[in-house]
Amino acid sequence: MTDQYTLQDPTTMYADIDTEAQYQEGAGLDAKLQDKADHGEKTYRGSGRLSGRKALVTGGDSGIGAAVAIAYAREGADVAISYLPEEEEDAQRIVGLIEEAGRTAIAIPGDIVDAAFCRELVATAVEGLGGLDILVNNAGKQQFRETLDEVSDDQFDETFKTNVYAMFWITKAALPHLKPGSAIINTSSIQAYSPSEMLVDYATTKASINTFSKGLAQQLAPKGIRVNVVAPGPIWTPLQTAGGQPPEKLPSVGEQTPLGRWGQPAELAPAYVFLASNESSYVVGETLHVNGGMPTP
Repeated sequence: MTDQYTLQDPTTMYADIDTEAQYQEGAGLDAKLQDKADHGEKTYRGSGRLSGRKALVTGGDSGIGAAVAIAYAREGADVAISYLPEEEEDAQRIVGLIEEAGRTAIAIPGDIVDAAFCRELVATAVEGLGGLDILVNNAGKQQFRETLDEVSDDQFDETFKTNVYAMFWITKAALPHLKPGSAIINTSSIQAYSPSEMLVDYATTKASINTFSKGLAQQLAPKGIRVNVVAPGPIWTPLQTAGGQPPEKLPSVGEQTPLGRWGQPAELAPAYVFLASNESSYVVGETLHVNGGMPTP
C-alpha cells in the first residue's frame, strides 16, 4: 500500500478521480460527492509527531479539515471537530476514523457565524479534550457570482462572518487556554494572491486571513505561541460542488496549475502536521503554499 512517503509522480496522482459536473444544495457533503475526495483514509501513516497534543479543527467533517483531523489523530493527537448540523453524516465518519486511531474524538455541531457558538465551541473542545494546544481555523464559505451585482449583502456578510469573524472569535476564545508551544494554523487560499473574478468576496476574506495571521504571529511569538497559514490551491472538496465553482467548470479546474490537476485534501494534511509539530519551532508568520505550483508573490 502506498502512503505519503511513497515516491510517486505528482502529475499522475489521483488520475482515477474524475471530477464530473455536479451540484449540491447547502454546504455539500462528501458522502454525496460523485467522485470521492481522498482524505488520506487509506494512505496517511502517522509517526507520533503530535503525541499527546489536543487539537480543534473547524470544518473537520470533510475536505481539508477532515484530512487534517485524520492525520492529527494518526500522529497521536486527540481531536475536536466543528461542523454544520447538516454535515452530521460526514462528521460521524471522521469521528470513527479518529477513534480507530486510538484517539479521543469530540464532535461539535453548530454554525460559526454566531459569536456565542464560537465561544461555546472552544469551551466544549477544551472540556472534552482536557485542554487545547493546536487550533486550526479551516471552515470556510465560498460561493461564485459572475458579477458584483449578484453578490447580495447577506452573502457578503455571511462569507466574512464564516471566514474572518469566526476566526477572530474562536482564536480570541482559545488564547487563554494556549500555553507556550501551542500552534494556531489558519487556512487562506491562492485566491488571496490571484483572485478569480467570480470569487471577489471570498478572495477578499482570504487576504484578510493572511494579514490577521501575520499580525497575530508577531503579537504571540514572544509568548511561545506560533501562528502560521496554509494557502491551498484548487482542492477537490464538497465546497466546490455546493456553489464554490460553476458546475460545468468542475471537470477542468486545476488544469491551470503546473501539475495540471485538482489537489486532494490528503495532500494538504502534511503541511498542517508540520506547522503544528515542534519540527516547525522556528517558523512563525509563514504562509505555506500547497497549490500545485501556482506562482505567488
